[in-house]
Amino acid sequence: MQCICGASILADDKFCEECGTPLTASKPPTAIDKCEKCGAGIDPEGYCCQCGFRQEPPVHDWLEVIINSQLAGISDRGLKHNRNEDFLALQQLNGSQPNILVVCDGVSSSEKPDLAAQTAAESTCLALAKAWETGENPDSAIKSAFATALANVCNISYRNSGDLEPPSTTIVAAIVQQDIATIGWLGDSRAYWISARSYQQLTQDDSWLTEVVAAGKISEAEARQSSKAHAITRWLGADAVEDAVPSIVKFTIPGSGYLILCSDGLWNYTLDAAHLANLVQRSPDKDALGISRTLVEFARNRGGHDNITVAVLCL
Repeated sequence: MQCICGASILADDKFCEECGTPLTASKPPTAIDKCEKCGAGIDPEGYCCQCGFRQEPPVHDWLEVIINSQLAGISDRGLKHNRNEDFLALQQLNGSQPNILVVCDGVSSSEKPDLAAQTAAESTCLALAKAWETGENPDSAIKSAFATALANVCNISYRNSGDLEPPSTTIVAAIVQQDIATIGWLGDSRAYWISARSYQQLTQDDSWLTEVVAAGKISEAEARQSSKAHAITRWLGADAVEDAVPSIVKFTIPGSGYLILCSDGLWNYTLDAAHLANLVQRSPDKDALGISRTLVEFARNRGGHDNITVAVLCL
């Protein structure tokens, strides 16, 4: 079976893994975007393919957050999703230190995933700032901020129809002070370190693919072919309260470079950290916003099947 976006789907799937289109309706929609005037499809630039009417994007379809040239990020709906279910939040305290970055990717099979992502990102960023100002150590600050975000996501009202899960989201967050980055995550949104001399993925996905490969059950190539490849095993949401303690890693920043947080809408199109590093190095603009735009544009050019969110800290 195929979704209207062309992706393969299973008979019992409730949502398309690629574009997020609901699959439980008696008759699926014939277009992901529709013109407000005539009902025809909308092209990637936002214009109606039939009458030319300009479709104004919702406020979060394209979100730029610019703190300064050092810290910025972008969240983009992509080309296939019918809404942006990602969100990001950034903050820089005391003029330059510490820096806080948060990226969230709402779970499409849940109710109000866009609101879950926004709530988690904003509340985590605020909680990390408050924890730092009160002198809480970074590890403890990450844990308490995630707990606050979980409580706020669980408080989102939703219609318990049985077809959808409670509002849920993945999350990756970093607080960076001097040369130490403390990073916490739940799900498969990632953090990378990219520099002229080195590159590495700093987080490990909470996903079916990662777990079966680590257990030696099947190869990574075989796992990638499975319909479960993108299934996450941990997240923020009312149905995951007992397993919502984040994984945390400390990374000593070796020198100049880029700390990059992103959703799977970007990294799914990259082969590995080396590929991402090559994209960064080839970017015509080297500031945080320029790198963000380069990476988002890369994902859109590769198909843009998912929402794309990138946050960049230049060091």
